[in-house]
Amino acid sequence: MDQAKSLESRVGDALGNEQLQSNFRSAMDYLVEKRSEKFQDEDSLISLRDSASSIRDNSISNLPKLLVKLEESLINNNIQVHWAETDIEANNIIYQILDEANAKKVVKGKSMVTEEIELNEFLDSKNIEILETDLGEFLVQLANEKPSHIVMPAIHKSRREISKVFSDHFPDFPYTEDVDLITQQARKILRDRFREADAGISGVNFAVAETGTLCLVENEGNGRMCTTTPPLHIAVAGIEKVVESLSDLPPLLDILTKSATGQEITTYFNMISSPRRHDEKDGPLSMHVVLLDNGRSKIHQNTEMQETLKCIRCGSCINHCPVYTQLGGHAYGTVYPGPIGITLEPQQKGISMLGDLTSLCTMCGACAEVCPVQIPLPKLINRLRSETVEGDYMKQFIEGVGSQRKPMESFTWQIWKYIYGNSALYSICSAVITKLRFLAPKRIGGWSKYRVIQKPSRSSLKQLAKQAGIKNE
Repeated sequence: MDQAKSLESRVGDALGNEQLQSNFRSAMDYLVEKRSEKFQDEDSLISLRDSASSIRDNSISNLPKLLVKLEESLINNNIQVHWAETDIEANNIIYQILDEANAKKVVKGKSMVTEEIELNEFLDSKNIEILETDLGEFLVQLANEKPSHIVMPAIHKSRREISKVFSDHFPDFPYTEDVDLITQQARKILRDRFREADAGISGVNFAVAETGTLCLVENEGNGRMCTTTPPLHIAVAGIEKVVESLSDLPPLLDILTKSATGQEITTYFNMISSPRRHDEKDGPLSMHVVLLDNGRSKIHQNTEMQETLKCIRCGSCINHCPVYTQLGGHAYGTVYPGPIGITLEPQQKGISMLGDLTSLCTMCGACAEVCPVQIPLPKLINRLRSETVEGDYMKQFIEGVGSQRKPMESFTWQIWKYIYGNSALYSICSAVITKLRFLAPKRIGGWSKYRVIQKPSRSSLKQLAKQAGIKNE
């Protein structure tokens, strides 16, 4: 994502873009309302969240064991397994698989983990054509942008903006702002690409250790086409996507779709357990699974922060976040925006690089209230916020702990702590501030840009209490 500009600059650009804010306001309101309609029974919602959270707790608690079982099951299903510790290693593995298969044209289903490793850019540098086939991702790719939401990549664009992007790239089609017609036009283009593709790449929503089944949730059918039409299928998954058994899937699928888009269920739920068998007429001739770490094992070792890995990428925390609604996803400058991005990204890339993300949180708690697997996001964000300026324990898990500590700010807080810890000194300072209230500044940096600076009271709290006849006991 764009790290050329500072976070402050990106935030300023977003706040100054009225069209962007209008797009997000209407979209988020719609998604929040749709989710609310599906969870009207509070008791049922609590029960479902408890169940989903328990399943994910079990997955994370037993992650090493389940990954070993998953690899064994996948190999038994004639699926080749590759382990990638870093994004660079993952990209090289995928390129090697494609190169050995002489694959030059690739179609890809929607996948945040491939966005995370910047696979498109890497394969493009190797002269391999890779095409996004999810409609939102397709439009974002045409616009040479990045997704601004983990579920709806092009949600930052208005209907007119989408129409212009499509018309600029495919002038042979008549210009239209009818989304259904644009979808039909895109389908005509993509159908040929599916048939011509040498390989298909997908993400993974859940990987079942018990059976070696890869599960993909989608609405458009493009994921199914990517994983069955080309002769080669490569699935890329973060190691945290594993679940223990098939019986874990129904509660997770139920709450995922309702939390993400307010749907009862998605149009397609693909369960892939092997490449094409001898008696089958379709499906890939060979399958590979790339299991990506990229900092996840470090997060898993950190008992305070490992709940981050429970995330099922529904985007509900993002949809309900007041900061995201005002800024959109690109202002974060990261692959994962919103509360989950604030929590995950600094742990993966380090506090010295992304610690300032923790300031993009009001601690309103909305994300924790709607998280389907009960991740305590405000608690985790607050902990990370603390680690940006102090801490020692987490330095073995997160790079850059304490790197954003400012000496003057730290010195100021030390003085504040000393004054408030000494009753006599506090009384003296309170009296002086009250007397010199006329010297109070009218502006205090960026803090006063959107706030009115209050002057100290004419009387101290003790004086007010005395005037009210309250004895100091």
